[in-house]
Amino acid sequence: MRVLILVENLPVPFDRRVWQEACALRDAGQEVTVICPQMRGYTQPEEVLEGIQIFRHWISGEAGSLGGFIAEYASALWGEFWCAVKAWRRGGFDVIHLCNPPDLLFLVALPFKLFGGVKVIFDVHDLWPEMFEAKFGRRGLMYWAVRLAERCTLALADFVIATNQSVLSAVKQRGKLHEDRAFVVRTAPSCMNTAAQSDETLRAGKRYLVGYIGVMGSADGVDYLVRAADHIVKTRQRSDVQFLLMGSGPEHADLLELRDRLGLQDCLSMPGRVSDEFLCCALRTMDLGVACDPINAYNDHCTMNKVLEYMAFAKPMVMFGTVEGRFSAGESAVYVMENSAEKLGDAIIALLDDEARRQALGAAGHARLTHELNWERSVGQLLAAYQTA
Repeated sequence: MRVLILVENLPVPFDRRVWQEACALRDAGQEVTVICPQMRGYTQPEEVLEGIQIFRHWISGEAGSLGGFIAEYASALWGEFWCAVKAWRRGGFDVIHLCNPPDLLFLVALPFKLFGGVKVIFDVHDLWPEMFEAKFGRRGLMYWAVRLAERCTLALADFVIATNQSVLSAVKQRGKLHEDRAFVVRTAPSCMNTAAQSDETLRAGKRYLVGYIGVMGSADGVDYLVRAADHIVKTRQRSDVQFLLMGSGPEHADLLELRDRLGLQDCLSMPGRVSDEFLCCALRTMDLGVACDPINAYNDHCTMNKVLEYMAFAKPMVMFGTVEGRFSAGESAVYVMENSAEKLGDAIIALLDDEARRQALGAAGHARLTHELNWERSVGQLLAAYQTA
């Protein structure tokens, strides 16, 4: 089977879920091509990596405003369509696998389904309407256009896979999907170097290291963590905690400005996008990880990669108590049930001061990931969807 995977918001192999899916399909004997944007340091327009053909296209940039989203999605659709035409001319494909957000990639798939008989699999990473509302804080004409795009994608798709049960339940209801057309393929890290050496210099001479990894966008709540650090340092008078916030995104510059305005340069490091080697060393060194995605209708449906990566390294967590966050982390986290920087900071301090609890939470998370949420189970679901298709 020849498979074409389309992803708009991250490149491969940086997008871990998409790359793991591509590798799993390759290992099952499929011929896999991936189309993705040129960004995050992955700018080569075409390459073959580990037996997978990759086409990358120009994109206007990661959006932070409504106008930016329109420019980003217009450039992405144009680039992905012409890369799909190139893949079609070089041998064609039997299945086109659409990874959201956005839910506009059905426009790329439509001619190939109508005129080429290609099957369409819709891989729902996020509920795009909820994500749109979380970013802009309102419902308007564009919100309902987003809902229409979601319905069009569901109508075009032959099969749907989703990152968790709550996302799948939502799209099944909206698309009126039959049970045999819907599958849960959870995200879990499969190839991180959990044996990496720790790097004590990351503590900058402090006793404790608190870490964050992930995107820094308007829906990710990193500003809560920066303000929690301010609360810890100034209100709680703690000088023994170093914060390491790894990742990039459209809000990174604004968050740096917030950090500097609060005078946290000596205790809060924001290196931007880091290498896998640096990331694994940091995860080994950290005393706890933070997931500061605020509680809202969008984040309640999201399985956060950072949560699973903390669990892979047996790190305890402090996080806002989103529905799917609590399901993923189970007994490995302390949950803050209100979007409050001060309460987030207080929970971080309380956990740092309780080493026995940190050890117990970290062990519980590692066991849950290893035995219940591991990638091998998800591969079985992924291959079942493809076998049905």
